[in-house]
Amino acid sequence: MTRQEFAELVAQDILVLDGATGSNMIKAGMPRGFCSEDWILENPQPLIDLQRSYVEAGSQIVYAPTFSCNRIGLGNFGLADRMADMNRELVALSKEAVGGRALIAGDLTTTGQMMAPRGPMTYEKLLDVYKEHVTCLLDAGVDLLGAETMLSVEETMAFVDAATSLCDLPIMCTLTLQADGTALYGGDAIEAVVTLQEMGASAVGLNCSVGPDQLEAVIRSMAEVATVPVIAKPNAGMPTITETGEAVYSMNAVDFGRSMKMLVDAGARIVGGCCGTDAEYIREVCKNVKNH
Repeated sequence: MTRQEFAELVAQDILVLDGATGSNMIKAGMPRGFCSEDWILENPQPLIDLQRSYVEAGSQIVYAPTFSCNRIGLGNFGLADRMADMNRELVALSKEAVGGRALIAGDLTTTGQMMAPRGPMTYEKLLDVYKEHVTCLLDAGVDLLGAETMLSVEETMAFVDAATSLCDLPIMCTLTLQADGTALYGGDAIEAVVTLQEMGASAVGLNCSVGPDQLEAVIRSMAEVATVPVIAKPNAGMPTITETGEAVYSMNAVDFGRSMKMLVDAGARIVGGCCGTDAEYIREVCKNVKNH
C-alpha cells in the first residue's frame, strides 16, 4: 500500500482498526510471563479466530501479532535467533485470518529499555533494532507499519527514522499517553504529532492509556496541530485486578462505542480498541462512527 492510497482511504470515511490482542490471548489460555509471539505460533487458532472476528465486525486494518518480535523482546526468552522466521510466520497467520478482507499492519513497540540518560538504550542502538524488525516485516509482506504503546517521543522518532529509511509504506504511530496528554518517559501529545508528522509518519495518535471517556481533550489538542490523521485506540476503561490476577476493564462495548464517537467529534480519523476490547467493541465503534 502506498502512502497516497492510505491517505485516500482515510479521506473516504473514518478508518477502523482492530481491538486488543494480548488480553484476548490471555483469555484463550496464554499464560502470563510467556512470550506471546511464541505462544501464538504454538497455538495459532485463537489468534486466527480473533482476527477473523475483527474483520467481520468491521476492522479495515488488523495488526499482525509481531508486537515485541524484535531482537531485544525475543532475546528475553532466548529466541532472538528466530526473529526473521517468527515475524514471517506471524504475518502469515494474520493473512490467513483476514483472507484479503483487511490490510495487515506490521506491529512494533517499545523495547522496554529506557532511553539514555534514564536507561541503557541509545538512539543509535534503537535505530538498529527497529531497522532489523522493519526489515523482517517488509520481507513478510505487510501492507503498512504501526508502532504502538510507545513510551516516549524520542523512541518513536527512532522507529519513524528506521521505517522511512527502508520503505515507502504508510507509517502509523501511537504513544501511551496519560489523561493530561503527557507520555510516560518523555514528551507530550502535541510534541508527538508535530515531530512525527514532520519526520514522515502517515498518522499519529494514542493507544492503550485510559478509556476513551478521558481522552477527548488530548485528541482535540492533537487534531489542532495535525496535518495527518489522528489515531485513537484506547483501552476499555481502567482495569481492576482480581484476586486471581485477572484484569477486568470498566467499560462495556456499548459505552465504548459511544465514547469513541466523542473522540471522532474531537478530531480522530482512525479508531480502534486496545486492552479489554474484542470484536463486540469494534462492532459498536463501527455503529457509532462509520459514515460520520
